[in-house]
Amino acid sequence: MSPTLPEQELIRRETLTEIREAGIDPYPAELIPVTGFTADILRLFDDDPGRYQSVRLAGRLMLKRSMGKASFAELMDARGRIQLYLKKDELGEAYDPLFSKWLDLGDFIGVEGYVFRTKMGEITVHVREIRLLSKSLKVLPVVKTDAEGKVHDAFTDPELRYRMRYVDLLVNPGIRDIFLKRSKLLSALRRHFSEKGWLEVETPILQSIHGGAAARPFMTHHNTLDIPLYLRIANELYLKRLIVGGFDGVYEIGKMFRNEGMDRTHNPEFTMMEIYVAYKDYYWMMEMVEELLETLALAVHGQTDIPYGEHLLQFKGPYRRLSMHDAIKEYTGVDVSAMDEAALRQQCKVWHIETDNFMGPGKLIDEIFSVKVEQHLIQPTYIIDHPLEMTPLAKKHRTKAGCVERFELFVCGKEIANAYSELNDPLDQRERFVEQLKLAARGDEEAMALDEDFLRALEYGMPPTSGLGIGIDRLVMLMTNQVSIQEVLFFPQMKPEKTS
Repeated sequence: MSPTLPEQELIRRETLTEIREAGIDPYPAELIPVTGFTADILRLFDDDPGRYQSVRLAGRLMLKRSMGKASFAELMDARGRIQLYLKKDELGEAYDPLFSKWLDLGDFIGVEGYVFRTKMGEITVHVREIRLLSKSLKVLPVVKTDAEGKVHDAFTDPELRYRMRYVDLLVNPGIRDIFLKRSKLLSALRRHFSEKGWLEVETPILQSIHGGAAARPFMTHHNTLDIPLYLRIANELYLKRLIVGGFDGVYEIGKMFRNEGMDRTHNPEFTMMEIYVAYKDYYWMMEMVEELLETLALAVHGQTDIPYGEHLLQFKGPYRRLSMHDAIKEYTGVDVSAMDEAALRQQCKVWHIETDNFMGPGKLIDEIFSVKVEQHLIQPTYIIDHPLEMTPLAKKHRTKAGCVERFELFVCGKEIANAYSELNDPLDQRERFVEQLKLAARGDEEAMALDEDFLRALEYGMPPTSGLGIGIDRLVMLMTNQVSIQEVLFFPQMKPEKTS
């Protein structure tokens, strides 16, 4: 049984039938020779009005305002909007019935004409020809403001906006700007790395072993090979193989997949940038990150001080550096550096921090840090020298026993970047993997698997290397002043739509 359509949609379908009966194809296939874009005309018209005595534009009809034998309308293309002026005696049947009766808001149209300024000073296209390019059968939400200033029919419900992003982009102009800035950021990142001589690469998304991070994977099955496969949770181990293979700097920007919870900063499918540079350590990487983020801020905003909520984030380095133990002591007054597992568990009880039986000292310290410290780290801050147990792929610290050479960059209480001096001792790496297997046996679903091929690669020798991962979605959130990751993803993961 077909669903019952709203009255306005039924009217549009009747109009579609009338258009076809009049011999007009409502979805023509002919090429539309567009000669310009609205934003360029609005920006350049005054410099050379004679240049725009003949223009062809295409886009959506977003406004109709009749004034007897003439009308004003508004056309929106991919770059902006421009006013149209149409006269009935010039256009004939293209005006009535096509424009006056059959064209609805949201329809795609093509127009030809010349550009002029109205008496009110608005740059306008005087339309000499108009044709229908694609009939819209759905009614666009139209924001209306009543005499009391109340807004009606605005397309603001988050679930509807994320589920129907195509409508969101049409009627909420600010949303488009978020994704333009995202694209600008990624272009600037690639350009910055290319200038350094580092190579952009691609690694497998389907992996036989889920490695490179502590996370629960999505699992599938390959029928021909009859083997289980996992959507990657990280690309780290493959990128390190390329360092073994002789490249001195490789990076990848790609999708990662983690079968975990969803909230304002987590989506099961997200974009990560990872880079590995030979003959470097995590101290060098901190300086590189500061240079990179300053470059990206300038590319997106033209300045390094970026507004975010009530804060003004300062992306020009250097950033503060604080060890995880010192950060906990600074914000709680408690020194956890010498506590064993029993003492840490007792301290968690005092602070009402939930723990699991599989958590060792390192994970307990990390949990304490997450609950008691993260929210205080507003300006870019490096949390360095993490517990050994938490980071099985990083080098042991050269001076601090029980720690590794690792940093996480926190901004506005959220982790943005994660980096190591990479572990390149194959025997030590095997021992770390074995310890991860023990954690898995205790019930840790995020423990890493043992990757024999990666260990074999390390046995061929990997030079001293520093690696970095940056969550692109979270970085875009900061650069566009958004509090939800769903706002910076075109199509965030959603619950199935209710149909009844």
